[in-house]
Amino acid sequence: MFEYEGMQTAAVLRSSDERGDRGRGDREHIGRNGAARSSSGAGAAGARASDHVGAARAALDRITSLRSRVADMEATRVDTEGLPTADALAPLLPGGAIRAGGTYSVPESVLLAQTMLQAASASGAWCAVVGVPSFGVEAAAAAGIDLERLVLVPDPGDQWLAVTAALADVAQIVLTRPLGRVVPGDVARLSARLRQRGAALVALGAWPGADVTLRVTESRWSGIGQGHGYLTERRVTVTASGRAGAVRPTSTELLLPAADGSVRAAAPAAAVTGGRVLRPVAVAS
Repeated sequence: MFEYEGMQTAAVLRSSDERGDRGRGDREHIGRNGAARSSSGAGAAGARASDHVGAARAALDRITSLRSRVADMEATRVDTEGLPTADALAPLLPGGAIRAGGTYSVPESVLLAQTMLQAASASGAWCAVVGVPSFGVEAAAAAGIDLERLVLVPDPGDQWLAVTAALADVAQIVLTRPLGRVVPGDVARLSARLRQRGAALVALGAWPGADVTLRVTESRWSGIGQGHGYLTERRVTVTASGRAGAVRPTSTELLLPAADGSVRAAAPAAAVTGGRVLRPVAVAS
């Protein structure tokens, strides 16, 4: 749209110059032939001059309007603004925070993805969850997520991408589970909307071109003794990698969850005492 208006403005200016050149050429030709200037000729020249001024002012108005729109768009860019982020995730993210306008992929863990929403929600931001029917409301409330500012769309069907894009207009962080193939054009349009609105996207699954991907690369539960006891907490290693190697892979150990249900950084392994460690074959997030 802007490019079209720019070309239109240039065309107006060019046509104004051509009319001015033709007007000057006509007057010079009349002068060389000794033609007398009549009052009607002067009036016509004045009218042409008035047309040029009007066209120039219209072009200037278009240029001013265009510059204003560009300035407004630049003002909405928040590429370096960080959203409130859980302390446990800070070591894994560039700049130590979730970036407004950024896209994040969490392929395996609902709890880890939920933690991405926690701090922003606790600070008063609106959050949305699309296509994740297993997202537990009670667990979210226990984690500190404000249910009054949480929008849930458990089953958006084949409209999940449209619903996700719509919620990006009102929510600061949108958690979505891709329910179909995501084409590059859709990714580009949604990314542009996120940047303009100052929102972030967390995909529970693969997301093309994600700024950061968080994966649980190692997991172990503790709490079970010799045939008795209960699972108390889960110690995991989370590795963060960036788009096309843009971010050097970084790993940290988290309690996901800790014995009290929270998610936090794990103490060094040497400092952990007592309790039998159980390494499961498969872990449900």
